[in-house]
Amino acid sequence: MSDYQNLSLFDIGLAAALIVVNGALSVALDLGLERRLLIAAVRTVVQLLLIGYVLGWVFAFSRWYVVLPLMALMTIIAGFAASGRGRRTYAGQRADSIVSIWGSSWLIGAFGLFVVIRIHPWYEPQYAIPILGMILGNTLTGVSLGIERMTEELTAGRAAVEMSLALGASRWEAAQGPARQAVRAGMIPTLNQMAVVGLVSLPGMMTGQVLAGQSPLQAVRYQIVIMFLIAAASGLGVVGAVVLTYRRLFSSDHRFMASKLIERNARKRAA
Repeated sequence: MSDYQNLSLFDIGLAAALIVVNGALSVALDLGLERRLLIAAVRTVVQLLLIGYVLGWVFAFSRWYVVLPLMALMTIIAGFAASGRGRRTYAGQRADSIVSIWGSSWLIGAFGLFVVIRIHPWYEPQYAIPILGMILGNTLTGVSLGIERMTEELTAGRAAVEMSLALGASRWEAAQGPARQAVRAGMIPTLNQMAVVGLVSLPGMMTGQVLAGQSPLQAVRYQIVIMFLIAAASGLGVVGAVVLTYRRLFSSDHRFMASKLIERNARKRAA
């Protein structure tokens, strides 16, 4: 097995120069994405360098009262990111995103660390932080898509929902169609990823272990575990987010409170 190849700042600069290709495409096709590409590239470098220094300190210190706050911060950021997408929003969406992501990701992450991998101590940052990070990244995508689809389906089908309620349907009977569509939409990215993993794409954790000199078969075992943890957390997170959205938009006396749905652009103009 060959030694791990370290990358210099010059090597990183060569890779970063490839962003110019995307910028050229944006200019040629008049997409207007040059500024966003530059900002995204800078954020990528700054954020990854920052987390690299932070993780280096956390790995060296390795105490639960350092690891847990970092994991909590990661979760809150994921919740904020999930709530910032979609055309429509409502009061309490940010809280719903954080709760659904926190509950599902930490529950499934704990199962993976305590029951499957069985690391000791349980807060070993080399395992706990990367595993939770991968779960959070995929769960926030599912949650954001689920909430977005739920709000869009309810808006587009408002007449049908209100007619069902007027005819005596309960709030769940009126909302279950949009809720099913929302859960399906939120779970599709994970299902697509599972369908092609290993054939079309080599996941990050497996690639990292192989590059670090780990046996490919052992790396595959870890990746299988991670994929199942991601699928479970994403599914629970999407269902939780859709249920919380449903409870926000339907009152206990079976009324659809469509006025709570606000277009993000309209909110910005009002501000």
